Amino acid sequence: MTSRTPRDSRLRLVRPRTLTAAPRAVAKPRRPAPRPPEGTPAPAVLAGLARSCLAGAARIARWADAVGVRDITLRPGPGGILSAATSEQAAADLDLTLKEVRTDWDTARLAGLVEVHDSAARPGWRLRAWDRDDSAVLRGWVALFDAWSLVHPAPVALAPASIAEVVEAVPQLLSFLQLSAGPVPVPQLLDLLEQRVTELRDERCEIPYGPQPEPVDPALPLLPFLEWALDGLAAVGALTLGEGQATLTPLGSWAVWVKLEQIIVAAQSPAGNIEQSADGMLRGCARLRPNAARAEYRAWLAARPVGSAVSELLDTARGDDALLRGLAFEALRVVGAPAEPDVRVALHEPSLRPYALMWLAEHEGADPEDVHAVLTRAESTWLWVDTAAAVADHGEAQLLVRHLESAVQPTVPALLQEVRSVGHPRTVQVLVALAAAHPDPALAKAVRRAAFQVHTGG
Repeated sequence: MTSRTPRDSRLRLVRPRTLTAAPRAVAKPRRPAPRPPEGTPAPAVLAGLARSCLAGAARIARWADAVGVRDITLRPGPGGILSAATSEQAAADLDLTLKEVRTDWDTARLAGLVEVHDSAARPGWRLRAWDRDDSAVLRGWVALFDAWSLVHPAPVALAPASIAEVVEAVPQLLSFLQLSAGPVPVPQLLDLLEQRVTELRDERCEIPYGPQPEPVDPALPLLPFLEWALDGLAAVGALTLGEGQATLTPLGSWAVWVKLEQIIVAAQSPAGNIEQSADGMLRGCARLRPNAARAEYRAWLAARPVGSAVSELLDTARGDDALLRGLAFEALRVVGAPAEPDVRVALHEPSLRPYALMWLAEHEGADPEDVHAVLTRAESTWLWVDTAAAVADHGEAQLLVRHLESAVQPTVPALLQEVRSVGHPRTVQVLVALAAAHPDPALAKAVRRAAFQVHTGG
């Protein structure tokens, strides 16, 4: 029998965990990651090759960092291009030619070693992790690999429409080079390019209108495009060119394998949410087990550019649904290091700050079960209310009662006092739902009184 006399109810202290983190204790072991083809160098070796390719870019990025340390704001011109004066300064400091400075600067920007925000250049997160994180180095090189057509712009004489077709056809050429596992004659690559471009034109069902010129040999116009593409891929270190032949480098072969794995993952979306928005995908994952949800996150992410995917997840986290907020940061854990800059920006948003702090702590090596230690008392209380809102909206009443036990405050009055002070927008709804669900009449009455006081501004 419960007493109706108001009392200072003690709460059983347990380690606080968010709603989305709670199921981790029963999660099944992860499946081992797929291995690259036999003969692929170890990641440390590949990272060493990438560091060699990007040595000039890392050097000028460190120079830019040093300029910032000297309290001199480095402000590139439109499009992030270095001004003539800044290029001359870099050339003098680094003993380089102006052409080398501009090339290294562009490479640093494309590889994420330098970022330009509000017309001011600053070091990218990859530069901070350059000497200690092989995965950051490899991601930087893959970003450069993806931008090969920007590293080596096409000659002005080439038709823009055909340039786009060739860029779209290059992945098939790279796959063929990887399968060949050795030198491939340029005429063979040209034949493959012609076939692929023809397929792309047929897929678009282009019907010419008006008088047409006489047909020409397709090998003649496409050869300059192929030469440009091969030169561009060689410029980023993806392949080497010999006498009339091309060969993938170990880095290039590994990058092609990575891209193929992403396509396979995207094609195997377990719950079929790959084409949904971030909001729809997260709602579809709400009832999945942790391993299944992570597989869905990976499939959804593999089908999108990382930058836009991270932005979409954070936009969803800014919404009113607290459950989606927690799930969005679970998906960002799958993204990993590329999401770090955007997550750090989210630290300045009160609704995202607790989640961002825990994400960063886990990203930097903290135990997932202990990341709550980075939160202040007020941030922990805010997160408790946010998680309670998710339970109230999507869970069962008994789960909300059990959530009361995860509060960091030792007593109900202390909890209610701090809940009222943090100013969470869902405080009233959470307290009303908790009062309705709790079996102890005295405690429920105290919670209802607190909800009324918050509602009336008392």
